[in-house]
Amino acid sequence: MSGEVQAGAVLGGLAEEQQLDGGPRRAGGRRGARPRRIGLGDWLLPAYAVIALVFLLIPIVYTFVFSFNDSIKSNISWRGFTFDKWLNVCNVEGGAVCEAFGNSIVIGLVSTLIATTLGTMIAIAIVRYRFRARSAISLLLFLPMATPEVVLGAGLAAQFLAVGVPKDMLTIILAHTMFCISFVVVTVKARVASLDPALEEAGRDLYGSPSQVFWRVTFPLLTPGILAAALLSFALSFDDFIITNFNSGSVSTFPKYVYISASRGIPAEANVIASAVFLFAIVLVIAAQVSRAARAKRLAKLG
Repeated sequence: MSGEVQAGAVLGGLAEEQQLDGGPRRAGGRRGARPRRIGLGDWLLPAYAVIALVFLLIPIVYTFVFSFNDSIKSNISWRGFTFDKWLNVCNVEGGAVCEAFGNSIVIGLVSTLIATTLGTMIAIAIVRYRFRARSAISLLLFLPMATPEVVLGAGLAAQFLAVGVPKDMLTIILAHTMFCISFVVVTVKARVASLDPALEEAGRDLYGSPSQVFWRVTFPLLTPGILAAALLSFALSFDDFIITNFNSGSVSTFPKYVYISASRGIPAEANVIASAVFLFAIVLVIAAQVSRAARAKRLAKLG
């Protein structure tokens, strides 16, 4: 009984000490942590991020809101809400805005297809093979990315003029293909360098021909990089104005149409097309993320 009494007295003393100290002690003999004070960096960085995001979204919100403006000629001042601009996009100026948008889509698709095909082959050749002037070619591929667009556009325009090629949609496609190839090579090159050669060796060990190994092993592994390069190439081609303005002649693209219309007032139909492109990009990104998450979940169940 005396041992039990002594143990009870010790436990009671410990309880009293914990109450006097303000609470139970943590492992290691330390008391409960005090609440952390909020410093300047805790709210300054989030505030800066919010301000930067708002600053970037203001032009997009303005473009989307004024696509519903009941404007007549100029779309600067708000005149009223209407859906007519969305329902009758091609009615302004005889459908000039829709024609310019269609030209931009065609030029973007064709130049993207050519640049992606050539850039993918160049990237594979640079990474997988050893040949003369390999380092020089890799360096030259970065020049269109580092050269100012004014210099690049003026140089291409002078070259087309010297050769005697008339400026039309063909010259725009050639110019866009030339500067898009560099971005495709850089993007696909990184993907090729990250591939494991053992996978292709396994395909050859299974008596696969070079074409079968490429299309059934290499190409599926390169597909994410190729798609990323194609999307980047199309975005650069669709958005380009400076090089296009030097080499377009009388052909109108959507960026060129917006620039020319800015002097007399950009119509609300241009805001409609810009808003539709932005919404389409958002839907595409969301669909890609959802598809990726569903695929990861499906693979997790199989594993």
